[in-house]
Amino acid sequence: MTEPIRAVLFDLDGTLADTALDLGAALNLLLAEEGLPPQPWQAIRPLASHGARGLIGLGFGVTPQQQDQFIGLRDRFLAHYAQHLADSTVLFDGVSPLIEAIVSRGWRWGIVTNKPARFTDPLVARLPLPFAPGVVVSGDTVGVPKPDPKPMYHAAQMLGVDPANCIYVGDAERDIEAGRRVGMTTVLASYGYIAESDTPDAWGADITINHPLDLLAHLPA
Repeated sequence: MTEPIRAVLFDLDGTLADTALDLGAALNLLLAEEGLPPQPWQAIRPLASHGARGLIGLGFGVTPQQQDQFIGLRDRFLAHYAQHLADSTVLFDGVSPLIEAIVSRGWRWGIVTNKPARFTDPLVARLPLPFAPGVVVSGDTVGVPKPDPKPMYHAAQMLGVDPANCIYVGDAERDIEAGRRVGMTTVLASYGYIAESDTPDAWGADITINHPLDLLAHLPA
């Protein structure tokens, strides 16, 4: 890190918060309505970061290209999720003390997620965060989601820092790509939702951590 750090930004699902149980529950409610068996947790968790697209593909074998089927299933899935988005979701172990350490250094922190604001905002409000984020950028805040760089630029601008002075932590390829495109120091959260078919070693993250508190070893005092 050659630039002085001024802010740390995080992805939400699979990085700050373990949302997979509530996303999986929404999928299994939908499967039950269709008379289909539930999907096991082991199959759901690696796809949780991919939201409706990934989970509907898992449960029904339907892709967004199959619009007639996908849109109806997606809308029903999201309706279930909206009613239960914080039933079982928790912060990952170590997230709270990590945020406390970031704030104690006088740095800003925030969230950049592809989750739509109608889910992000109520979920973040219900998470037991020790300090409120200085910015929350959702997948629809600037009209395009990651890996487009616009959400990253917007978050840095709202915090009043240069992207080169930011760290971005995420668990998906699009997170690392988006961070790299704006010159942020990128951190791969390997404890997140990474599927066996993923190739995280090829994503080009500057740092890889296996636990949120591992980031502290890479932060200047």
